[in-house]
Amino acid sequence: MNKIVPFIAVLLIIITVSSGYGEDFDLAHLFKSKGASGTIVISSLDGTSTYIHDDKRANDRFLPASTFKIPNTLIALEEGAIADEKEIIKWDGKDKGLPAWKKDQSLETAFPSSCVWFYKELAKRVGKEKYESYLGKIKYGNGLTGPDVTTFWLNGDLKISAVEQVSFLKSLYAKKYAFRSSSYEMLRKSMVVDQSPAYTVRAKTGWAQRVTPQVGWFVGYVESGDKVWFFATNIEIVKPEDSRLRQEITIEALKLKGII
Repeated sequence: MNKIVPFIAVLLIIITVSSGYGEDFDLAHLFKSKGASGTIVISSLDGTSTYIHDDKRANDRFLPASTFKIPNTLIALEEGAIADEKEIIKWDGKDKGLPAWKKDQSLETAFPSSCVWFYKELAKRVGKEKYESYLGKIKYGNGLTGPDVTTFWLNGDLKISAVEQVSFLKSLYAKKYAFRSSSYEMLRKSMVVDQSPAYTVRAKTGWAQRVTPQVGWFVGYVESGDKVWFFATNIEIVKPEDSRLRQEITIEALKLKGII
């Protein structure tokens, strides 16, 4: 009888740890129902509650694509690559892809439309050495850039995992990095993608299209009353229609967990 009690205690510890950070079956079912291959990490601000689907993939690093616009915006402002959110960079009149990109841009327009040419121009102004310094300071993923300063987050050497995205966002929210308060506030406003009387979702999408398989991201955080939850989702994008699943799965997951 005495031997059974310690065994039960150990078993309970294992179950408790697993339920906090192991496979979340509700989330696994959600991904399966959508026919999606990917991962999601949802974590409370204090880290006492964390839900994960596919723990292995959650720790695998991928190109951040346009989710890098979150730190990139702060870096560009800090380095004076652009004066503020309203300064205009002129469009050269050439086709840059999406219709929303075919015009003069400021941070106010370029961030929500994920305007690639605008951020490439900022990258030229910041420079490779400055990026490497900042990436080290904020401990962003593997901290690598690669040879091309204008594309390292799209098809270069920079990689980050879903777990690392959440960790970065928590530090960002707590303003642990040495960026100006005005820059934090500008970014905070730009990241709003959904708002209701009950909650506000601040986030950024990303889509690494020059790799196989392609990777889609949706990362950010939810403010609901006095609670804050952080999330990072990435999925394999096999066909263009899959891109909608980045946000769709994330929002449904947040609802499943009673966060929104």
